[in-house]
Amino acid sequence: MTPRRVPTLLASALTAVALVAAGCSSDAATEPAAAEAATTTTASPAAGSVAGVTVPDAFTAITVVPIGSPPLPFKGTDGKYHVAYDLQLTNATKVPASVDKIDVVDGADPTKVIASFSAAALVDPDCVFGDCNRLRDLPAGYVDTAQIPPQESRVVFIDFTLDSLDQAPDAVLHHLYGTGAASPAFGEPGPIDYLTTPVAFSTRTVPVIAPPVRGENWVALNGCCEPGFPHRSSVMSVNGKLNNSQRFAIDWKRTNDQGEFYTGDRNHNESYVDYGAEILAVADATVVSVLDGMEANAPGVLPASNPDLASKLTVENVDGNHVVLDLGDGVYAMYAHMISGSVTVKPGDTVTEGQVLGKLGNTGNANASHLHFQLMDGPSLLEADSLPYELKGFDYAGQVPPQRIADADDFLSGTFVDEATLSPEPRRGELPLNLAVVDFP
Repeated sequence: MTPRRVPTLLASALTAVALVAAGCSSDAATEPAAAEAATTTTASPAAGSVAGVTVPDAFTAITVVPIGSPPLPFKGTDGKYHVAYDLQLTNATKVPASVDKIDVVDGADPTKVIASFSAAALVDPDCVFGDCNRLRDLPAGYVDTAQIPPQESRVVFIDFTLDSLDQAPDAVLHHLYGTGAASPAFGEPGPIDYLTTPVAFSTRTVPVIAPPVRGENWVALNGCCEPGFPHRSSVMSVNGKLNNSQRFAIDWKRTNDQGEFYTGDRNHNESYVDYGAEILAVADATVVSVLDGMEANAPGVLPASNPDLASKLTVENVDGNHVVLDLGDGVYAMYAHMISGSVTVKPGDTVTEGQVLGKLGNTGNANASHLHFQLMDGPSLLEADSLPYELKGFDYAGQVPPQRIADADDFLSGTFVDEATLSPEPRRGELPLNLAVVDFP
């Protein structure tokens, strides 16, 4: 039985591609004369190697390949530093395999376990949200078992927290436990237990930006870092590789003071509290690209789920009317689903922090008004890798209970925030986590 999943505000058609890494070495004898004339050379580092981290040679039935850019720790509204990244697991044999446990260990000291994932954290058909179902098929679909059939791949979503940045290692390894081929001769499945490819942490600085909207009662829908919500698990096949441009994206949606997303006729976009809200530049920047002119969707209908509407979606228009900004230092900001005709900028324009870029709408592959906002490491909406960020300042008021989102209809009817439970407090240099309720200046 497949449980009901969290409703989505934006989805993309996903396809899969396998990544393969291989390396080899050889030694050759030399004649004495040749040896005397030979010069000493230094071998190039192996692909995927990290300075100071050694992985013991071993036959590995299941290969592990990181997806996207190196992990970059950031501070969330829970006061902890979050690390989020994805791995592709491939059973590179003709023998069935399974994953029982994955330990994330310190690259400098593999006996130090930083995080561990097993049992329901990997697969739990009865779980809808929370720390569960991190192991997926390609592209990121739910599975009912931790088995990986011969010559097939899976994706696993890795998320863990640190109490301080001082605890962040320079690199991590992944200790894999399970069953699979124990040798190149394959044979019957047996226990597997080995360390795999190191993953270095990013040395870049977390971008700190201004808020993309103003006002109270904004909810960070589909934010980081639970795999049961759409953005965290939006791995897709783009330009010949697996990628997740939405890992840290947020669908900003606003309630009224009664905790409702709309009042009146739910079939009218204008009934929704956030529809038409001004969208703001989060920093001084240059406009890279713009799309305008797409008409609004009817609320409650996700185009990708409607055959007539899905046929009109393309890579270029899936995000609706949108703006991409170049913030400098390899950081780009993307704003999606804006109202047709509201975009105020064009490519090549320079903008200042807080400048109005357009108005919040319901265009592209969306079933309700919201601002899809993300930072990324390139100008492409799909190929660029998602970047975490922190906001300069806001008031953190509380959380929407995830069960209310899981139980919601496609119009997001009902009450999602209990005003009496909110207690706004100022925050600086944090990223609002999934379902956080925040007030912006």
